[in-house]
Amino acid sequence: MFDYDAELARHHERLMEALDVRPGDRVLDIGCGTGRTTRDAARAASPGTALGIDVSDPMLARARLRAEAEGLGNVDFVQGDAQSYAFPPEHFTLAVSRFGTMFFSDPVAAFTNIGRALCPGARFVQLVWQAAGRQEWHTAIRAALTRGPAPSAPAADAPFALADPHVVTEILTAAGFTAVEVFDLREPVYYGADAERALAAVLQLRMAKEWVTDLDAASAERALERLRVTLDAHDTGDGVWFDSRAWLVVARRS
Repeated sequence: MFDYDAELARHHERLMEALDVRPGDRVLDIGCGTGRTTRDAARAASPGTALGIDVSDPMLARARLRAEAEGLGNVDFVQGDAQSYAFPPEHFTLAVSRFGTMFFSDPVAAFTNIGRALCPGARFVQLVWQAAGRQEWHTAIRAALTRGPAPSAPAADAPFALADPHVVTEILTAAGFTAVEVFDLREPVYYGADAERALAAVLQLRMAKEWVTDLDAASAERALERLRVTLDAHDTGDGVWFDSRAWLVVARRS
């Protein structure tokens, strides 16, 4: 399984700084994946609690195992869609999401539902990707595998669906949040200790699989060779890194 925690380590540090969990907080983690953010929040919130929600059973299974191995008794995980999940109303003092909110089919409904779970005045801190063209990890890998032009606009449920900060502000405001602030965050993403390990990691990504799925054997081999060259060029000697841009979004439940 691709190691998203390693990929997003620099982003994670910035997110946790902005989140500023305090002892006694009750933290809700949206799209928690394997639970790194949830577990770190639980540690900082003790004797408070942290709850992570995600749609993926395999990721949640890993999250639970890791929480158990780390001896965390104040963290829990549930499977569900945050757009419609029946959270306890006005229960959480803080909410967070690390690239987990860009895939809602109805973002206003989703953020409204999340808002109902928050205490009045509670903060919601999230990271979302900026536009695809500002992501070197996306443009460089796509160019290597396809040699084709990038699509002019992402699909509504794409990873870049919240790339426009004005749209993000409008959605959160319509969902009942106030004091929306959007900050530019630029940190590199990590794909492996060297080019070969980065190649294995990249080929696990859905986007990479989609870009090579229709290639014949010869074209696929040429694409992989171009990808190897690209990864070699991004090997710093301290790992393979690509530039990326995100929005750090902070809002309050009214």
